[in-house]
Amino acid sequence: MARDNREILQALRFELRFLEHGGYGRSPRTPWRAPAIFEDSPTCLNFSDATRPHPCNSCLLINFVPREARTEDVPCRFIPMTQDGRTVDDFYRTATQFEMEVALARWLRTQILNLERNLAERESGLSTAGTGSGAHDDSNSLNNG
Repeated sequence: MARDNREILQALRFELRFLEHGGYGRSPRTPWRAPAIFEDSPTCLNFSDATRPHPCNSCLLINFVPREARTEDVPCRFIPMTQDGRTVDDFYRTATQFEMEVALARWLRTQILNLERNLAERESGLSTAGTGSGAHDDSNSLNNG
């Protein structure tokens, strides 16, 4: 389930650019509904496919979903985005789209920074360790910020 942190980092950077460039603005095709965070992003494996043929546990974002929520129909809605644990689902029920996007941008920046630091530490450790294996499961380094 854990993926290479570089791949996750790339996906989070893409998601941040998508957000910053208005990707979660109202769609001209469906102006009556607010876009769904993560689900209406090209980051989603099932983007623009109502049949949802790809399992969510194959998504890079599954690493940020608490284990107990990974069996939910749409697990990415249960990613904690704030220090107090507010999830995407909580924001849908209690906040505006603007408030959710601000929290999402903050969460994305925090996760990107954490992953960049983790990768830099690993790379510096690998370069000083010589031929040490350096391989380990990075899933524990994914913090919900």
